[in-house]
Amino acid sequence: MGGRRRVQLPAALREERAFRLLFTGQALSVIGDRITPVALAFAVLDLGTATDLGIVLAAGGIPFALFSLVGGVVADRVGRRQVMLASDVARAIVQVITATLLLTGDARIWMLVALSAVYGVSSAVFSPALTGLIPQTVEAARLQEANALLALTRSLGNVVGPAIAGIIVAAAGYGEAIAVDAATFVFSALCLARLQPRSLATDPGAGTERFFTQLRDGWREVRARRWLSRGLAAMSVYHVFVLPAVFVLGPALAERELDGASSWAIIVACFGLGSIAGNLFALRFPVRRPILVAAVALVVASLQAAIIGSGLGTAGIAGLEIVAGVAVSLFFTLWDLSIQEQVPANAVARVSSYDFTVSVGLMPIGLAAAGPISDALGLHVTLRAMSMVGVAAALLWLTVPAVRRLERPVSAPAPVPGPEPGAPGLVPPGAETAYSTQTWRRIETESE
Repeated sequence: MGGRRRVQLPAALREERAFRLLFTGQALSVIGDRITPVALAFAVLDLGTATDLGIVLAAGGIPFALFSLVGGVVADRVGRRQVMLASDVARAIVQVITATLLLTGDARIWMLVALSAVYGVSSAVFSPALTGLIPQTVEAARLQEANALLALTRSLGNVVGPAIAGIIVAAAGYGEAIAVDAATFVFSALCLARLQPRSLATDPGAGTERFFTQLRDGWREVRARRWLSRGLAAMSVYHVFVLPAVFVLGPALAERELDGASSWAIIVACFGLGSIAGNLFALRFPVRRPILVAAVALVVASLQAAIIGSGLGTAGIAGLEIVAGVAVSLFFTLWDLSIQEQVPANAVARVSSYDFTVSVGLMPIGLAAAGPISDALGLHVTLRAMSMVGVAAALLWLTVPAVRRLERPVSAPAPVPGPEPGAPGLVPPGAETAYSTQTWRRIETESE
């Protein structure tokens, strides 16, 4: 008789204490992140109108777009962990205040708008810092695995979080659901407080450079790599032209031509299953040319609008959305991996901040324009046109030679544990980033 097979944790969780703390905190916090939109939406609608809800959501989204660049510079300047810790504490306080106002019945729309704006600023500085911190928590060989694990928590959170929110709101109320989110931020902050990231090799005097000099240096890193600058352009097209099909026109089509909310729920759930499958693929199989696979995945992901407008019915659309979910998750996981590996370690957060500014900052343009354009051209014509533009941009990105030939770098010995930039103490002699100087030169040459 064969023995029971043991399930072994991935090496990034099993052998990397710093990443295990980061993963644990984020796995719980991301569920809270998915609880809040549901609870907040119904809380605002209980107090006001759909217009009020739009104002509250915009109050959080606009600061995110405006302050992501600031967050990237600050994270590279003073330390990624410190910025993330401050962000978690700030958001926990915001959610405690929000929950208290809702529980006591003292909440007013203007209060929720102000709190949403503070929340948006805190989230803006957190996101690029997280991208920069991940390589400081794992050995270079485990970086793809680490990114896939964190992406998996987000995919699972998209499924679990709203369900938990519905249960809490139905059983208790809006304030209680927001309070749960506040508790997840506290837990994440406690994990970050215990986390000791690997040190970075920094340029002497980098911490004394002017803010705008460091911001300009981050943009110079983007422009120096055609695969990155063209990738940002393709990503912006995806967010402006394709995602509005999912958030605006998809529900409208489900209401007009399918079975309404029930059909849309099935489609969204199948997309979530696909994204989980994509995360598991990235977790299991190392990718030698991640930016090439990311570009191909973006081509497939850009078909989402056409899939929604395909006229195949709920089952057909849901089946194709599984494929789209795999592609979307692979794109974002391998895109982050490429930035972390191909950009000098002390500039990753700044470069990532341009990524978030482009993706989050430009998306409201498409969200606002999708409805009027659809009214003018017709729903199905608009959906097909959205995908055509997205696919064309992704294919243009594939024409860049560096996208097709750039490989993952050969890792040097893992960096020794030590303080972050801005933390007390000195970087130990010989401490390096994840890759050697010779490797960085090879990367920069190949990326032109």
